[in-house]
Amino acid sequence: MSTTSARLSALSHQIRSAGTSTMKEAIVHKGPRVEIIDSEVPKPGPGQVVTKVVSVEVWLSSTRLPTVQSNTYIKNRKRPTFMPDAPAVNQGDDISGIVHAVGANVSEFRPGDRVAAFHEMMKPGGSYAEYALSWAHTTFRLPEKTTFEDPNTPTQRTPLVIYGASSAIGSYAIQFAQRSNIHPLICIAGHAGASHVSHLISPEKGDVVVDYRSGDEAVVAGIRGALREEEKLEYAFDAVSEKGSYGNICKVLDHETGAITFVLPGKKYEGIPAGVRQSVTTVGSVHGDLKDFGYVVFRYISKGLEEGWFRAQPQEVVLGGLGGLQGGLERLRDGKVSAVKCELLGMSILVLWSEMCGG
Repeated sequence: MSTTSARLSALSHQIRSAGTSTMKEAIVHKGPRVEIIDSEVPKPGPGQVVTKVVSVEVWLSSTRLPTVQSNTYIKNRKRPTFMPDAPAVNQGDDISGIVHAVGANVSEFRPGDRVAAFHEMMKPGGSYAEYALSWAHTTFRLPEKTTFEDPNTPTQRTPLVIYGASSAIGSYAIQFAQRSNIHPLICIAGHAGASHVSHLISPEKGDVVVDYRSGDEAVVAGIRGALREEEKLEYAFDAVSEKGSYGNICKVLDHETGAITFVLPGKKYEGIPAGVRQSVTTVGSVHGDLKDFGYVVFRYISKGLEEGWFRAQPQEVVLGGLGGLQGGLERLRDGKVSAVKCELLGMSILVLWSEMCGG
């Protein structure tokens, strides 16, 4: 545990007793405008875990959800507009902290465990609060060396385009592809994110970074340039899913055997060649038909963190606990964050400040 996390955990323990029943919670309104309220600490139901939050990721979607009901699980991207009348809610979904309580039928975790988790979107108990709720199957242990903020088989070439490679989604896709020995990885990123991506790929296996800021023609040429003569591009992971990203991909993707997956649901992807297979990859599926898959992947992430082959996206700490949430959301909305995640530290710092000032 880092020194900062340890101090925050100790401070939180001083401020609130183990038997506390109320907490501070941030509700995000359109704008964004953050309202901090007093709420009941969540109580875990069967199969659930309540975590005392030490760090929480700030997502760009939180700047848009109350206005256009955006997808809360896609980082640093603008979303299609749907459900415009969605109520203001606690939109936090990513959790890291200390287990506070567990519900019936939970045997893998116990109070005091260091964990990270994914809260079920749009449900009560979000992570913009001192305590947050998750399902046990989307909770995993954090190795001691991992802070809260943070194959030996021959290579058969399987070219894979990862568009938006410097985003958190793109960076994690690179690492899983590396673990699966998939190469070459053709990574589309901006100039600011190219350095970050270059530390994740294997140029000796053909991996490249293509700068999308050079224009669409340069991107298409860069993708083609990473392929061998007469080699097909059959797979693409589009972590952007807008602004011409899939148009560029489809100029190179094989029109008979190609497959592309997007990350923005509820959107009509026009102009995709008829022979190209399309799918949408959404993290929310682990709370639905991919529950078992989610259970395995969350524990595989813990293994990767422990062994060192999986690394968290670089973090930019937003100070002030929940009090810093609005500023973090505004920076994401205004496009001032690149190749990093925004993290709120110390949910209870706000409580201490509020109590000291009589607020």
